[in-house]
Amino acid sequence: MKKLENELRMRVRRYETLTGEALEKIRVSKNLSEKEKAVALDFLEMARSYFSDAKYFRDQKNLLLALAAFSYAHAWLDAGVRARLFNAGKDNHLFTLP
Repeated sequence: MKKLENELRMRVRRYETLTGEALEKIRVSKNLSEKEKAVALDFLEMARSYFSDAKYFRDQKNLLLALAAFSYAHAWLDAGVRARLFNAGKDNHLFTLP
């Protein structure tokens, strides 16, 4: 059981770092229509909200929910990159590029 808990802690730290870096790097793409820009900003807000929730769960020692929320945060960013709403440069370490 201790091994599983340590693995979960490690993954939470890893996903927090990865998603934090992704949030700092991501930029809304240029030349989007107003509708596309609104969608991009909504995706970004969802990612930030899940990231904030994840840190709360981590602080409450609920590592399973923290990992899930960090994963959802990153998924919103990846979805935005794949939809070309976000510019991630050529960073295929932090993002799933189109």
